[in-house]
Amino acid sequence: MSKTIMTVDDSASVRQMVSFTLKKEGYETIEAVDGADALSKLNGNTVHMIITDLNMPNLDGIGLIKGARSNPAFKFIPIVMLTTESQESRKLEGKQAGATGWIIKPFKPEQLIAVVKKVLG
Repeated sequence: MSKTIMTVDDSASVRQMVSFTLKKEGYETIEAVDGADALSKLNGNTVHMIITDLNMPNLDGIGLIKGARSNPAFKFIPIVMLTTESQESRKLEGKQAGATGWIIKPFKPEQLIAVVKKVLG
């Protein structure tokens, strides 16, 4: 059974690139435009991992992580930040909210897949 990964980014081109990369490796994807959209799409869907941007309108990546972690079904799933932010303070904020990992944009497809395989086992 293939695993489903939600990709959350306000940039359509980034969502498409992440989805394309994941689908090529056999993963299913669900796309969301921001944290609020992602939280609404988590309801009723089986998601094994979330890859999210940090800076988004409506609800940012930190808000999404906190919202997902407050739901028992998503308390322990891997959530990786995919963002241009590289400051330690932002990484610490993400980690405290419950982020599993951090990838800096622009990313290489093989780097993304390596992280996905590492955290999904």
